[in-house]
Amino acid sequence: MKAAVLTELKKIEVREFDIPAISDNEVLVKIEYCGICGSDAEFFEEGQIGTRIVNYPLVLGHEASGEIVSVGTAVKNYEIGQKVVIEPGIPCGHCEFCRQGRYNICKNMKFLSCPPNDGLFCQYVAVPADTVFPLPDSMNTLTGALMEPLAVGMHAAAIGRVEAPKTVIILGAGCIGLCTLLCCKHRGAARIIVCDLFSKRLELAKKLGADEVVNASECDSVKEIIRLTNGEGGDVVFETAGNKVTTSQTSYLARRGGTIVIVGNVQGDVPFNFRNLCTAEIELETTKRYCNAFEKCLSAINTGSISAEKLNLIIDNIFPMDDIQNAFTQFIENKKDMTKIVIKVTD
Repeated sequence: MKAAVLTELKKIEVREFDIPAISDNEVLVKIEYCGICGSDAEFFEEGQIGTRIVNYPLVLGHEASGEIVSVGTAVKNYEIGQKVVIEPGIPCGHCEFCRQGRYNICKNMKFLSCPPNDGLFCQYVAVPADTVFPLPDSMNTLTGALMEPLAVGMHAAAIGRVEAPKTVIILGAGCIGLCTLLCCKHRGAARIIVCDLFSKRLELAKKLGADEVVNASECDSVKEIIRLTNGEGGDVVFETAGNKVTTSQTSYLARRGGTIVIVGNVQGDVPFNFRNLCTAEIELETTKRYCNAFEKCLSAINTGSISAEKLNLIIDNIFPMDDIQNAFTQFIENKKDMTKIVIKVTD
């Protein structure tokens, strides 16, 4: 089989490997599509995220779907030919957090594509059967590859307790911000305001259901959002850009008794006005990827509560596996014009 291997900073090679064998509790999935995540791009460009440092070579990719081609002897609920999406986090199942049902913060989490674990830019992968979810008949594997970022948005919207008639503010209209937008609509948000620096992203946010958009390159975005909300701010404010500036803005944008949810991967120390939280009893929440969200995403798509057609608008381009080096380069060099690139791993 072929796999795309990060061999050094900003260099990916497609190499040949043996197809992995499966254990009794695993399934072998033939990967059809796998998206490039912002974390993949950061490992590609910087060689690390925080304390996670790449030890080359490393296979990236964790937003994948495909077809089961082999089933372990102890697997009862899956069969060859089923189309599935892979949840790339493999928790230990027995630490205190797994026992609490918060497996996303498992102390022993093995997350595919996060060093030292290889990821899913490969034609075949052996994974535990309980980390795959069958796609509904109405969903193709291209949409299936978007379930992982959608799960981030679904988890964030749940943490923020989004519901009618709340007003939501989303800072950042990249892939995660747009997925959060769709999930907030799904949960009944009455009004959604999206803020970003790039007009192309904001145009897409409008297509996906944003009620108002604010271009932070053209105005004082905090003042504009406060104006749009009649001086009140939002019931729930999401930071999805992973940016120090937008993170520091959140305490000025949440209304009294509101909630801030930090979703983006913010690096380093951030200046933050905690006094704003205290004077208005604003809650500050954080998220770590997702927990029990994939089935909710699949159900929302299957029922039409989240439109697969709208979700697919997030995809800018599809590159073949053999052109993955160019795909990453395009993603890095055209960040303001790119929301999501997907790799066609196998036919």
